[in-house]
Amino acid sequence: MALPAQQTRRLFPMSELLDFPFSDWQSLLSPLTEQVQAIRVEDYIDEGTYVVRAELPGIDPDRDVEITVSDDDVLRIHAERRQEQREGQRSEFRYGAFTRSLVLPHGISAQDVQASYDQGVLTVRMPLPQDKPEAQRITVKKAAEAISGESEKSSESSEK
Repeated sequence: MALPAQQTRRLFPMSELLDFPFSDWQSLLSPLTEQVQAIRVEDYIDEGTYVVRAELPGIDPDRDVEITVSDDDVLRIHAERRQEQREGQRSEFRYGAFTRSLVLPHGISAQDVQASYDQGVLTVRMPLPQDKPEAQRITVKKAAEAISGESEKSSESSEK
């Protein structure tokens, strides 16, 4: 059975001495830690659906998560975890704003995006477009052909 931190400190006062030099290091770095933190994700294709899963433990999806898809095919997941202040609290959890942006396959419709949240994992699903544009082959001309082709075009335009 683990003892609460406060009880442990009473039993082992030396731990307070060891923690002292490092006790306030986070407040010294607060300008850096207030920056937006990245969300860890995994993505894959499942039967014609592009799936993005994001780790967001301890988040209320109704209140703390915002998902957007921009016109330039970028999925943005933004979440915020708020810290509750308690007396004598010591926390190693990460709090604050978390954001992750992912470039989506071209042609995904924002209206077809669905999101769900279960056991600390946000899952975003979106169907891939059915019609894929075909690649077009571009012929490469040799430098002499390209120059002569340009001079023929310029002479035709000057004759007009």
